Amino acid sequence: MKTSAFVYPWDVNGDPAAPARVADLGVAQATLASAYHSTRALTPRHPRHRVVTAEHAAVLYPPDPARWQGRTPRPYEAGDWAPGDAYGEAAAALTDAGLEVHTWVVLAHNSRLGAEHPHTSVINAYGDRYPWAPCIAQPPTRAYLTDLAAEAAVRPGARGTELESLGWYGLAHLHAHDKTGGVALGDAGQYLMSLCFCPDCRSGYDGRGLDPDELATAVRTALEPVWRGAAPSAGGWPGVEKLLGEARANATRAWRDDRARTLQEAAVSAVRAAAPTGFQVLLHADPVSYHCGANAGVDPAHILSVADGVVVPCTGGPGLLTPFAEQNRTGAVLAANFTVVAGMGGSPHTLAADAARTRDLGATELRLYHAGLASEGDLEGVRVGLGAG
Repeated sequence: MKTSAFVYPWDVNGDPAAPARVADLGVAQATLASAYHSTRALTPRHPRHRVVTAEHAAVLYPPDPARWQGRTPRPYEAGDWAPGDAYGEAAAALTDAGLEVHTWVVLAHNSRLGAEHPHTSVINAYGDRYPWAPCIAQPPTRAYLTDLAAEAAVRPGARGTELESLGWYGLAHLHAHDKTGGVALGDAGQYLMSLCFCPDCRSGYDGRGLDPDELATAVRTALEPVWRGAAPSAGGWPGVEKLLGEARANATRAWRDDRARTLQEAAVSAVRAAAPTGFQVLLHADPVSYHCGANAGVDPAHILSVADGVVVPCTGGPGLLTPFAEQNRTGAVLAANFTVVAGMGGSPHTLAADAARTRDLGATELRLYHAGLASEGDLEGVRVGLGAG
């Protein structure tokens, strides 16, 4: 199985040993961030630093001024954590080490955009904004994400791309000093708290036969017993229908699924138009279309007719692979993504068994998160698991 390790430019730049270290894991590919959200990342082997703080979402290369002149939204350039063409420098070093390099592009996840342009954010039924979550129904945001996908994906020398967060983001979000776990929201509650009520979404609901004010009231009413602990908020889609009512729930989902599907189509088309022949386009994906987050909710049949394949989270188990494998789409890439950082819940020492299990379920490739964050012991586990140790 072809295997790729995720890497940040700051893991490589300034560390001459880093490219060979990644290649020596036994991987054939590096999936290198070219556009990424804010983060605080450990660099346990770097000769110059141990912690990198990326203060805001940014592109990790110089954006094209002609593409973005006078536009809002537009990408932010990185600060001193990834100066200049940090992506290009790291990509060249990884290529020289014999690795095939693919871009890793984070799209609808940008807290600085929401802070500086609040109108771009998802707004829940209570009027609260989620600054990390750009609303993908808004035409200017859709145009921005589509152009960003093309520019950040098709970097010089890249052989393919992996598009993350190409869909709805909602309430669930890894956030500094997060304090949102006081009430355990299940997937139904997460959906209701992720419904957007910005002007564009309100118009969208209206077009589906819903009065947006009545819908917001219905959402708040449905959640009231959840806040009191008197009603569950799980149960998958039937749980959403139970809380909100079948007709309302399905109308909201129709609107949101359409906005996500058409954005995914537009972004993949834009990447293909900018890319050379044979350029691979994958999406980080969840096979349940109403799910939100970095692994965007998709319809498996639809997305495999649009992209070359998907990257699927498998650290918690391989079950999310099955709906994609059931499509039996010849040539589709089904990449099983495993966290191999033990301190982040990964299990690098079971990688060989995990890979075999996912292969039996239809996986064609592996992704390892994350070569730069892993300890030396984690990396040794990967080397052994991939037969390179």
